[in-house]
Amino acid sequence: MTDVTIKRALLSVSDKDGLAALGATLADAGVELVSTGGTAKALRDCGLEVRDVSDLTGFPEMMDGRVKTLHPMVHGGLLAVRDNPEHAAAMEAHEIGGIDLVVVNLYPFEATVMRGAERDEIIENIDIGGPSMVRSAAKNHQYVTIVTDPADYDDLLAELNEHDGATSLAFRKKMAAKAFAATAAYDGMISKWFAFADQGQKFPPMVSMTRKLAGPLRYGENPHQEAALYLPGGPHTRGLPQAKQVQGKELSYNNYNDANAALELAAEFRGQDPAVVIVKHANPCGVAQAATLLEAWQGALACDDVSAFGGIVATNVPLDGPTAEAICQIFTEVVVAPGADDAAREAFAKKKNLRLLLVDDLPDPRRPGQTLAIIAGGILVQDRDNGAITEADLKVVTRRAPTAQELKDCLFAWTVARHVKSNAIVYAKDGVTAGIGAGQMNRRDSSRIAAMKSAEAAQKFGWDAPRTVGSAVASDAFFPFADGLLAAAEAGATAVIQPGGSIRDDEVIKAADEAGLAMVFTGMRHFRH
Repeated sequence: MTDVTIKRALLSVSDKDGLAALGATLADAGVELVSTGGTAKALRDCGLEVRDVSDLTGFPEMMDGRVKTLHPMVHGGLLAVRDNPEHAAAMEAHEIGGIDLVVVNLYPFEATVMRGAERDEIIENIDIGGPSMVRSAAKNHQYVTIVTDPADYDDLLAELNEHDGATSLAFRKKMAAKAFAATAAYDGMISKWFAFADQGQKFPPMVSMTRKLAGPLRYGENPHQEAALYLPGGPHTRGLPQAKQVQGKELSYNNYNDANAALELAAEFRGQDPAVVIVKHANPCGVAQAATLLEAWQGALACDDVSAFGGIVATNVPLDGPTAEAICQIFTEVVVAPGADDAAREAFAKKKNLRLLLVDDLPDPRRPGQTLAIIAGGILVQDRDNGAITEADLKVVTRRAPTAQELKDCLFAWTVARHVKSNAIVYAKDGVTAGIGAGQMNRRDSSRIAAMKSAEAAQKFGWDAPRTVGSAVASDAFFPFADGLLAAAEAGATAVIQPGGSIRDDEVIKAADEAGLAMVFTGMRHFRH
């Protein structure tokens, strides 16, 4: 059997969008409409003839509507294998009529949770009969068409029109797959609410991960890899997927990954003086904070203008014209900001391939949540690295305490370092990164690479000395040996911020004292692999 003519349809929906038009079209085609409660009323209000499910089953809806479709007259009509003689005989013996089309969407559990309803109301919005009908119809897709999304109503009507009131097996398979995904996602939301919100379990024995396809991407990290963007189910932080893309080509997998890294770092400066972040391959290559956005851009770019080519730019304040004009002087893939004035938009419009993304707000860098990493044979789950330190948390471990300016530079460098891939070393001076060393297998090499970049910048721009001279240096984890710290001292750093905790801390502190460095411990590590 391939095509199945729709003679009887069961409609039971919580989302009434498109219901009237769908019901009217089905009725005009001579399809018998069977429905429940509020759906039946909505259809009758449109002047359509509807048969109540209670008339079909011979039982009234009861227990506040909890029991209405859980009946053999319904599920027999959905699950019967029509060309199986035993099934056909059972249908005839019990006067069970076949149901050819089921249109169901489920109680709004997610919406109820998101608006902060009380527990009893949340429980009442766990649909039982709806998922049962959906699964029955989807399982028996050889004979029954199931539609769970109002967005598919037009496709359903087009299918019926093309097949003279019938649906094809291919269409029914497609709708069945979507139906099972819908019930799986629905059950996943419920199970996560019970585990996380209701029971307070951080790592429950079993967890479902609900994701909704936002759309395919051009390709993955490399052209031979396919990729797509999915959105999490339930309440979630707004970010790049919710941003307004003002101009430019569609975002690639790498664009999303890199732009998210830039946005997350820019968010560290929410509500503060203008800051600019430049990211390349998910690593910051220049960060600066200044009195104006243009000055911040100039400082961030000077840190490593070679790596900035083809990079991602994020800001913590709306973009202005002068800054946009300056950004357009180099090739930039993506710019992300919480707004842009008309002059900025006009400047960027001259670069048609540049992607300009505007977000409603910057994400909260201290928000709770978890991160996932897929490995062969499993998934690693951990808390987000939302830990933070303040000046009061710092412990001075050297004979010399940092000056007020050194302390300020230490905290700025530490803020950036937590967003740099390990091993991470960040030099900073006067609110500007002087050099960044990322992703090396040892901390000494990261120190040297960062210093080398600073020396190259000084030579290129004609400065009297590299900006590492008189800077503060941050290390995302402790110095296991003194060599990395001594490399920073050789580059001209005068203050150090690091977690501490090495078995050689005394050796490192002694080296810092001998070099005249001021050093503070945070007691908190920020590895970023």
